[in-house]
Amino acid sequence: MPFTLHPLSDVPAEDWLVLLNHPDVVRHMPLADGQWTADAVTDWAKAKDAQWLKNGYGPWSIRIDGHLAGWGGFQREGDDADLALVLHPAHWGHGAEIVRGFMSRRAALGIGTVTILLPPSRSRTRGLARLGFVREGEVTLEGQRFVKYRSLG
Repeated sequence: MPFTLHPLSDVPAEDWLVLLNHPDVVRHMPLADGQWTADAVTDWAKAKDAQWLKNGYGPWSIRIDGHLAGWGGFQREGDDADLALVLHPAHWGHGAEIVRGFMSRRAALGIGTVTILLPPSRSRTRGLARLGFVREGEVTLEGQRFVKYRSLG
């Protein structure tokens, strides 16, 4: 399954609304607060794209067969480059391949080890070990608990 990466701002707001308001996506995004609107999505996408200028890396929108599958990439979280991945449920089976693709780009982006923060609702995590991540502990962000994983290399 080939996937392509694009700036988040290149995606029409209506496509983001389908993803970000999907109930199965929302239940794994504890920092999201309520229903997204077109204006909120447009501002959110611009802010995500701005991370590239600020940090030298950031997230991408992900397309599979030309259609929006989700978003993901590296975001600064304190001193760490944190890997985020949010996929539409129709594409959940592609996560490992997409994470491998992101991880293959980290040296070119000047990124060493990588963290992943998952909410406790994400209980299926054994695949992270196969991708080279180990559980590091727990953190709290904006009052929400996350389990933190770190790449071994």
